[in-house]
Amino acid sequence: MTAVGHGYGGAVLADRVLPPEPITSLSGYERRGGGAAIGRLADVGRDAVLDELERSGLRGRGGAGFPTATKWRSVLLGGAEAGERYAVANGAEGEPGTYKDRPLLHRNPYQVIEGLAVAARVIGAQEAYVAMKASFAPQIAAVERALEEMSAAGWLDGLRIYVVKGPDEYLFGEEKGLLEVIEGEDPLPRLFPPYLYGLFAEQPQFGWSAPTAGSDASGPASNPTLVNNVETLAHAAAIVAYGAEWFRELGTDGSPGTIICTVCGDTNRAGFAEIPMGTPLIEAIEHIGGGMPVGRSIKGVLSGVANPVLTADQLSTPLSYEAFDAIGSGLGAAGFMVFDDRRDMVRVAHAVSRFLYIESCGQCPACKFGTGEVTARLEQLILEGGSPEDLDTIAARLRTVTDANRCYLGRQEQVVVSSLLSAFPADAALALTGVHTDPIAPITQLVEIRDGRAVWDPQQPCKRPDWTYAETIPEIFVRRRRPR
Repeated sequence: MTAVGHGYGGAVLADRVLPPEPITSLSGYERRGGGAAIGRLADVGRDAVLDELERSGLRGRGGAGFPTATKWRSVLLGGAEAGERYAVANGAEGEPGTYKDRPLLHRNPYQVIEGLAVAARVIGAQEAYVAMKASFAPQIAAVERALEEMSAAGWLDGLRIYVVKGPDEYLFGEEKGLLEVIEGEDPLPRLFPPYLYGLFAEQPQFGWSAPTAGSDASGPASNPTLVNNVETLAHAAAIVAYGAEWFRELGTDGSPGTIICTVCGDTNRAGFAEIPMGTPLIEAIEHIGGGMPVGRSIKGVLSGVANPVLTADQLSTPLSYEAFDAIGSGLGAAGFMVFDDRRDMVRVAHAVSRFLYIESCGQCPACKFGTGEVTARLEQLILEGGSPEDLDTIAARLRTVTDANRCYLGRQEQVVVSSLLSAFPADAALALTGVHTDPIAPITQLVEIRDGRAVWDPQQPCKRPDWTYAETIPEIFVRRRRPR
């Protein structure tokens, strides 16, 4: 779990959570220092562990960056009257441009499970879950092997941990949708967050399930549930084992520690690596992505599909929550899609909008119909051209797409598409003429990164908004316009 130097394109990287090679046995994990977190919890108790986490400044690595200690404490509120507690490791990775949780689960499942076991004991949970997509076969095998070994060795001490294999839908990674999957339902986000309405609660949920008269989601037996990203839990295990000061040796004051960063797109290669927080974005692009091809420059960078686009003048921004906040964007899960100077950013905006439209669950009409309208208008501009009024209509739809939303997807549509159209007005103006460059690959989920190459979900272009698949690829992805 200690930080050591090893080469990657000239960079010195960390391996606090992501070792260079997979750990394939419990004894191998013990040689790395594994088990120290469970032992320290037994020695110092729950309150000391929570205080250590708070001093460490660890923030969630799933994208939101919420303080981890605060989240753990929130699940303890309400005492015994709130019902049972549950802990969940979210490994249902699906953010476009992000490939970090799967390498972590494959290479170091033991540390994730140790972090989950510590979290469960701190909040008083008797059951915990590791949620992954059923398609993550190597990761599932690694986690099941680690669970079997750790249970046989007595590390779990009666804690029951189950592996949940869910669908490939994007909303499976949303924490409220994830709880639905654990309960055997589709990933349709609930109205209330897990710390208010958790797993197997006695009252029906307001929204998808019909509530009984007078039911109150904050009342007894709401079963507060802790949901943490798998990388967050791996860091938590190391912090409990080695302390907050050790964790803060890398990173910045506001964003201590390390983060697993993904770089893909128009760079020389796609890759992932664990790096100190505070590393400038351009250095991550150079070291992990191999920089840009000769003669090409960076036009824009997206941090997943939840944050405003970064432009070429913002590439020196450090990878920290505070630095990204200062430029009006967000670090997200540190998965960066890089677009070079040839790219038509209206096409990128359409690809983002279509992804969010297709992956929307349909519970909130403003989100489903709003993203659908924006997607259709952008597609019309790309294929046929249009007028300034079309851009005005898109802007109007973006203003209302978040009305009554129960998850963040509508906000993502509003933020990302608006930023792309406003940051690249020349591309938007050119779209009105119907003159475009060749179509780009659709923005979608990464299947894997193999030998420096990103493998994208090939089915996404055929996916429809009811989560079924068409037999042919839509025209927007294959039709070529005349060049400028």
